[in-house]
Amino acid sequence: MSLVEPAVSPPEPLQRFPVPAERAAPAGDAAARGSVEVDLALRHAGTRRVRLAWEIQGAAGAPVVLVAGGISAHRHVASSSAFPERGWVQDLVAAGRALDPAHCRILAFDYVGADGRLDAPIDTADQADAVAALLDALRIPRLQAFVGYSYGALVGLQLAARHPARLERLVAVSGAHRAHPYAAAWRALQRRAVALGQLQCADLQGLSLARQFAMLSYRTEEEFGERFDAPPEIVNGRVRVAAEDYLDAAGAQYVARTPVTAWLRLSESIDLHRVDPAAVRVPTTVVAVEGDRLVPLSDSVALVEGLGRRGRLRVLRSPYGHDAFLKETDRIDALLRSALHNEGEAA
Repeated sequence: MSLVEPAVSPPEPLQRFPVPAERAAPAGDAAARGSVEVDLALRHAGTRRVRLAWEIQGAAGAPVVLVAGGISAHRHVASSSAFPERGWVQDLVAAGRALDPAHCRILAFDYVGADGRLDAPIDTADQADAVAALLDALRIPRLQAFVGYSYGALVGLQLAARHPARLERLVAVSGAHRAHPYAAAWRALQRRAVALGQLQCADLQGLSLARQFAMLSYRTEEEFGERFDAPPEIVNGRVRVAAEDYLDAAGAQYVARTPVTAWLRLSESIDLHRVDPAAVRVPTTVVAVEGDRLVPLSDSVALVEGLGRRGRLRVLRSPYGHDAFLKETDRIDALLRSALHNEGEAA
């Protein structure tokens, strides 16, 4: 196994702390991706050998920013000449944005457990330790920033608490110091939907249903009121409401790319998440969204109060709820610019 994958450069033997970051990312704004295996001491499952798959793009020698998203996110954040496919946060990593690959190097990785091979409880603290191990492997002593959305915000908070010397600042978007009991109950029911599907030998159908339930928690009633305010239809003798086509498509797309075990273990990981705000020892900007059902504004306020002088709260009003970071790209970019570069006030 190589640190840098053949798509960018020839394979090299895996080492415990392999090649320097300068070799991992070619000159200019080129991109590279690879993987490294490390022994990771999991909080709830003992030491396991895990594979950390990563991708980096941006100007050689520029400061490194790690970007992490929800449990469905992965190492490919945006297109590049080496990897032209669209990334999961494509519109926020681009020329002229706060995260401009011409001025910083964007690092991302696949979460521990995302490949579905690890069937054990995974804590957000484990993910933070994996980030530290990845930085060691790439010989990156310190991140200019960690930008985390949703689950990524939880991992960022753990990294700032457990490995504060590895990052200068944290931006935590739609993520707090704990799982809210209401959101945890919602996820528990989603996992029961998967379990019911497994009992019926219909794992994918169970996961699809869980994803459809999740979409309702990610978005708001305002958005559904605007998009799906149409009378129901009777199809084959059954009533079908306007949103069902959208939900079916969301479920089908998700099961096509997500292993059931990965989803279950990362869903659990959100509910295992706990971090003492006072233990977060780096400057932190917390971005909350009014109407977010999964991370209520009250939890973000409590987090910032616990951070003390290290914390700053920004509140975004959006009909997209928890998914605002994927939809409100211009406004999120303005918030990132303010948090990372201190360039005026965000909208």
